Amino acid sequence: MAETKTKARDAGAEEQTSGAPARDTAWEEAQKPELSVEERLQGLEPEKLRRMMYDMLLGRRFEEKTAEAYALGKIGGFCHLYIGQEAVAIGAIHAQRPDDYVMTAYREHVHALQCGIDPGAVMAELYGKEAGTSRGKGGSMHMFSAEHNYLGGHGIVGGQIPLAIGVAWKIKYRKEDRVIQVYMGEAAVNQGAFHESLNMAALWKLPVLFLVENNRFGMGTAWERASSLYDISQKASAYAMPAAVADGMDVLDMYRVTKEAVERARAGEGPTLIEARTYRFVGHSMSDPVHGVYRTKEDVEAEKEKDPIRSFADLLAEADILSQEELEEMDAEVKRIAEEAGEFAENSADPEPESLYQDVYAEEDVNGRLYFDGRDR
Repeated sequence: MAETKTKARDAGAEEQTSGAPARDTAWEEAQKPELSVEERLQGLEPEKLRRMMYDMLLGRRFEEKTAEAYALGKIGGFCHLYIGQEAVAIGAIHAQRPDDYVMTAYREHVHALQCGIDPGAVMAELYGKEAGTSRGKGGSMHMFSAEHNYLGGHGIVGGQIPLAIGVAWKIKYRKEDRVIQVYMGEAAVNQGAFHESLNMAALWKLPVLFLVENNRFGMGTAWERASSLYDISQKASAYAMPAAVADGMDVLDMYRVTKEAVERARAGEGPTLIEARTYRFVGHSMSDPVHGVYRTKEDVEAEKEKDPIRSFADLLAEADILSQEELEEMDAEVKRIAEEAGEFAENSADPEPESLYQDVYAEEDVNGRLYFDGRDR
């Protein structure tokens, strides 16, 4: 294993020098066990497996509808789509209970849906409408629903990680039978908040799962160019914390790895770092090209061959759990839901102007700030 990783790193170093970083596939593949179809299904009920497929399809069609609305100018601001990464959130969140917590970074629409938030409310938030999850104030990056134990998307890179530690401490302090998953991109792991949080979580044995959605690119910068250590999972060893690499293009591998970590956390055995190796089929955001700047069209098309939805559909068909006809019916249903979410958002009311000053931490004079508001100093 050590020899394999060394050779892969040496190859990557050579290609980095020439300007074309190489992905360390040898290390990635070594982490995923060879399992039979039966073993991959893990004894899960057919209904749960079909639900996983439904949830991934809903995430994909919702994001496609979001892209359409953004292109038409109905959604403003930043907008980061999850197309290609659906297996990560779906597999991981299926591995815990609805009363457990989820906290994410800003690529978060599918996480919000998976936590049970109504698609109409998610789309309305994207449209900036009063009926949105954050009353139209959060937009794409700041969904929130205490009712669904979804504690928000966060726009500051790595900013959500210490917040999740606070939630995990609350769980332990109150002796609750709950865990929290906190998601981040690979670029967040070089932030100081990441390291401080892992240290505290391990020291106090907090019930938290750190899920790194490693799609290889922090905006347009390849991970190989930004980090001296390619294998993110190894960072856990500095804090005596268990870690695992999961195939983020395989919903069942995500479920398998996350389920084990959830059970450890719930048993009081502390946190786990999970690196989910995945890939986004779209740009970093809606303003970012899919290819042509930091990756080629051929690169993207090659990764699409591992589409998590198609590969899972093939597996379920092989196991006689979901036929092609049933898949098409399921797809038609989620397309309808995505369309209805768009219509709901379109027809929802805009927030009233006075709501700008509601639900904020500081009182602001409506006439302005600083010395322009006419107040005596």
